[in-house]
Amino acid sequence: MGRKILFITTDQQRYDALGCNGGGVARTPVVDGLAAAGIRYTRGHSQSVVCMPSRSTMITGQHSRTHGVWMNGVPLPADAPSVAAELHDAGYETALVGKAHFEPFLDPERRFLENRIGVEGSFGAGHRGFDHMELATHSVLGMVHYSQWMMREHSEDLAGFYPNLGRDWNVNGEGGGDTGAIQVKVNPVPRERYHTDWVADRTIAWLDSLDADADWFVWMSFPDPHHPWDPPASETGRVDWRDLDLPERYLSSAAAREALIADRPAQWAGYYSGGLVANFEAPPSFRPADLTGDQIREINALVHVENELIDEACGRVLARIGERGWGDDTDVFFTTDHGELQGDYGLLFKGGYHVDSLLRVPFVWRPAPSSGLEGGVVVDAPVGHLDLAPTFCAIAGLEPPAWMEGRPLPTSRDDGRERVMTEWDSVFNGVEMHLRTIYRDGYLCTAYEPGTEHDGSEGELYDMNEDPLQLDNVWSDPARKALREDLVADLYDSLPAPLVDPRPVVANV
Repeated sequence: MGRKILFITTDQQRYDALGCNGGGVARTPVVDGLAAAGIRYTRGHSQSVVCMPSRSTMITGQHSRTHGVWMNGVPLPADAPSVAAELHDAGYETALVGKAHFEPFLDPERRFLENRIGVEGSFGAGHRGFDHMELATHSVLGMVHYSQWMMREHSEDLAGFYPNLGRDWNVNGEGGGDTGAIQVKVNPVPRERYHTDWVADRTIAWLDSLDADADWFVWMSFPDPHHPWDPPASETGRVDWRDLDLPERYLSSAAAREALIADRPAQWAGYYSGGLVANFEAPPSFRPADLTGDQIREINALVHVENELIDEACGRVLARIGERGWGDDTDVFFTTDHGELQGDYGLLFKGGYHVDSLLRVPFVWRPAPSSGLEGGVVVDAPVGHLDLAPTFCAIAGLEPPAWMEGRPLPTSRDDGRERVMTEWDSVFNGVEMHLRTIYRDGYLCTAYEPGTEHDGSEGELYDMNEDPLQLDNVWSDPARKALREDLVADLYDSLPAPLVDPRPVVANV
């Protein structure tokens, strides 16, 4: 019997969501316990700050310019390299339960298998190397397994969810709750029918289908805490929004926020004022400048509730793994695909804003106790999602294939790693943007390539030691010119070759 792998992901979760990363509101004892017994990475970065490119990096171990999913809406080819396939071919039982999103959700013609199998009641055996795929998303109005189950078995609960899929995009600007906050809704759904517990339940059911001596890899992928924010109403009393402080990066006055944003490349001010719709990640009617402090507090309270529910769901799955006798031989990973602004700088959602709010993510690995690896380790070296697939291979005793661009995660405090990169590409609604970011030596440097909003001379540079909140953009500081040029040169030297013929966008999400 070999080491098993439980790979847990959330969607759009901040680094500071966890207690072990300094979060002081949501109670996350399960993941905090994994970090205490394992390895916690303080500079884990996503290679893209939106779902589809990031998730494609996790499964391939490649940068987005290599796997080709350069923005949301570009499907990952069905025959793309997959770490699940590598493990499956080595004898592992493999499953993905929850949110996949390698293919677009907006797919009324059912062109993509992820959307067909829920309607058909099948489980995608063999797709991307998974024996079993049982899928969920944030909505109950889609074609995935969770949505079909809710429509079939619990149609009385459908109206309680925020209808973020299957409706006109502009309607997604509706607000609710106590403050009228955007994409907030009071949801009377019983907790046991909400997608967080459903994902845990279905993961346990799949694990229970396995023989005791099976080697297995399961990707348990929670749709939360991604917007809309509509957790079960029975749970919202866990956190009273009125008791919350505003985020550290939320400057107290509108004038201060506007001055900070004005010192950054043009799309920051365009988004804040509502004049620039640069991607599908926020409704076009949303104007961040109108966002109130109380609305931010209410949204953040609901996010904290969702994070607690995820932590508890993880605890149930880990308990079942222990009951099956697998606890000593199971490696557990916990991360997310990207972060969320959550009121930082007066903004919400995500997009071409390469700051810690979005690109720094929770990153925890609890090696199997039988591995002999040391626990209680904190690694400050920069790592990324592209390092996950090679690590899974190493656990299985496989040499990572040459097409993987990452390398196995470090297990000690310093293995000489210097840099990690993040990219953003978007062509949407007449707006074209391309950002390239490197984190190295305590600096976060973003170069803006030419597009509709930028001429290629703009950028952002933050000294993370002096300015951990990224409030002071020193890109244009003459004293930092040599540093900036060195970082930009290193960035382009370290990235793979760019896409020559980018695949088309077939849907917006």
